[in-house]
Amino acid sequence: MKVFEIIKFGSNLLKENKIPAHILDSELLLAKTLDKTREEILINLNEKINEKNINVFKDLLKRRLNNEPVAYILGEKEFYSKRFEVDKTTLIPRPETEILVETIIKIYKERKITILDIGTGSGCIILSLLSSLKKSIGTGVDISKYAIQIAKKNAQNHNLFNRVKFLNKSFEGIFSKKFDLIVSNPPYVENKDIKNLSDDIKRFEPRLALDGGKDGLDLIKKVIYKSKEILKYDGTLALEIGNEQIQKVSKILIKKNFRIKKVLKDYKNNVRCVLAINN
Repeated sequence: MKVFEIIKFGSNLLKENKIPAHILDSELLLAKTLDKTREEILINLNEKINEKNINVFKDLLKRRLNNEPVAYILGEKEFYSKRFEVDKTTLIPRPETEILVETIIKIYKERKITILDIGTGSGCIILSLLSSLKKSIGTGVDISKYAIQIAKKNAQNHNLFNRVKFLNKSFEGIFSKKFDLIVSNPPYVENKDIKNLSDDIKRFEPRLALDGGKDGLDLIKKVIYKSKEILKYDGTLALEIGNEQIQKVSKILIKKNFRIKKVLKDYKNNVRCVLAINN
């Protein structure tokens, strides 16, 4: 079989099973099989593929047909134009979070700041920030020791190990330091809504990184309360939040004497992030 035939075979099978982005997924899985980039396989569509590689491709296809996210099958995900290692212990980085990263970079460009990333996961947020904010240093915390291992690998892959520390601990145990910026993408899905998430999310992504408790605000509240203690005066708290949470989150922030500086909408026009100043 040739490259274009295999891509079509995979794409059709995924389409029949109602997998979105079936063509792209088939291309990415074949690229993974051949240890090439997607671009490399697409400029060699008539290249013949041996039987062994066809079988490897079919095995990867089975995993995708079982709703396993492509990012976990590939072991990586692109975020803010960089590749990050991911596995089932880390949330898959989302395009919405790139909006938050881009906004923070614009605000702090050329400045030297200290950053805390709460619930760092793969480290994609803090490492993307530090890649652009060359004078800054940061700390990422996560209660998953496996996520911290992945974050450390990503720091090494992006040559940022000398400017970031990753700690396997609860952010509530941080006392001795004050930060210029605290950023967090905490779990914010309401407990009762987890069952409504798509199969690839609810069956494969870590529940710990999704479940925000009864009202979806359990962790968000804790992050706000803790930030009040460990943010410098005039420091910024940058939070990713769920749909329709902005009013409740704003009330909590204002009650804790934060001033809301900016809200950011995602690609579906939902308020997805809030930046607040510690007064």
